[in-house]
Amino acid sequence: MTRFGAPHLHLQRTDSTNERARELALAGAPSGAIVTAAEQTAGRGRAGRVWSAPPGGGLLFSALLRPLELAHRLLPLAVPLAVCEAVESVGGAASPGCLVKWPNDVWIEGRKVAGVLIEARPPEWAVIGVGVNVAIADDEFPPDLRWPATSIGAEATVGAAREALCRELGRWVEAAEADVLAAFRERDALAGREVGWEGAERGAGRATGVDERGNLVVETQDGEELHLGSGEVSLRLDD
Repeated sequence: MTRFGAPHLHLQRTDSTNERARELALAGAPSGAIVTAAEQTAGRGRAGRVWSAPPGGGLLFSALLRPLELAHRLLPLAVPLAVCEAVESVGGAASPGCLVKWPNDVWIEGRKVAGVLIEARPPEWAVIGVGVNVAIADDEFPPDLRWPATSIGAEATVGAAREALCRELGRWVEAAEADVLAAFRERDALAGREVGWEGAERGAGRATGVDERGNLVVETQDGEELHLGSGEVSLRLDD
């Protein structure tokens, strides 16, 4: 089992922890190495979005996994599951029932507490980027993010969140595919909801779950079943 957390590079300020982790990967750093930062100036989310958090209020975290094997093909599902369990273990009653909005957002009661961005060079390595809002008041978020952003709150600390995430990543990235799929389906925030998507073909339908490869399964108004890959669509909720 990969043990995450060592070596650990911590930076007071950087552009992106994922960029620093990529550099470590290219330099031959071992699986399990992590990069964290108190502040980042160009944190990235999926599809080029910006991940923003006030200095010291969030866990800005990137981890290296190598090599990438067939057993890791559900990594995009396994990582948010690890984040859910880390958030719940740190937040206790303040973080009830975390759900995953496919493919990479973690929600607490319909509000985003964390996001995941995985960048990979198969079969050599993957950089697992995670941003978790740990102790951020609503008025500390940029105005355009105050809804639906939220944070763990309570008495959670960034250090405790980091330790919990390292522990849960070690468990989930090596978990059996059947276990990953079953756990994801229990935490699937989109199942049964109306969604729309943009990409090569725009469309709308009802999300019905994920398939064996981790694709989102939707049923269109015409009764057609589609399997959408996270790299193919930009997803929006229609309700």
